[in-house]
Amino acid sequence: MLLEGKKILIMGIRNKWSIAFGIAKSAYENGAQLLFTYMGEENKEKIEELVSEFKGSKAYVLNGASEDEKVRETFTKIKEENGKIDGIVHAIAHANTEDLHNDFIYTSKEGFAHACDVSAYSFVLIARMAKELDMLNENASLITLTYHGSTKVLEGYNVMGIAKAALESSVRYLAENLGKENIRVNAVSAGPIKTLSAKGIKDFSSILNVVEQKAPLHRNVTTVQVGNVATFLLSSMSEAVTGQVIYADNGYNIMGV
Repeated sequence: MLLEGKKILIMGIRNKWSIAFGIAKSAYENGAQLLFTYMGEENKEKIEELVSEFKGSKAYVLNGASEDEKVRETFTKIKEENGKIDGIVHAIAHANTEDLHNDFIYTSKEGFAHACDVSAYSFVLIARMAKELDMLNENASLITLTYHGSTKVLEGYNVMGIAKAALESSVRYLAENLGKENIRVNAVSAGPIKTLSAKGIKDFSSILNVVEQKAPLHRNVTTVQVGNVATFLLSSMSEAVTGQVIYADNGYNIMGV
């Protein structure tokens, strides 16, 4: 199994329809011991029930993935209870609804900053804290989730496209910085999936229909298929891969129309 004996932290799990859950399923089936973070103390019971199928897993609350002290506090606790880990999956993003539904030109300063702070800067902070707290084993792998709207204009994605573009650029710079420590950093660009987050995107069902029609494989991806790509990137099978955005979208991104 690709992740036998490895401890993987999955950050931002919300429900069984999330991409983070699909990654968890794939990683667990490949032998990983799983750790999770989630937002909101009020969600503790729900999340613990959600991850209960992953034997030996633990879940930790983290309210503020872009706030230094909150990340430091949670990471310190995780390391104290579990020792060093072998990988981190960053599945954290957010934009205000009005900034997704309105034309991009009307994005507020606060909305712009919020989307980039939560969706992009949080990954930088998480990588830095993991390094400073010496949380990562040698050959560790960090991955984050992005989307095609980072490079192409997609109606309804708006400010999140800007945030994902910043995230992808951050992946490249972090890969260079952490390469000195033999730590790899990559992103998975998943095709559209009907998750809770996707509900905030206007006319999302039409996007699914277009991808099914236009993608070379003529189908939409599943969370587990994306999870399998993430498992590869978390494993030693991808030890020569860093600083990359790997598409898991049935080839849709190659199409010109």
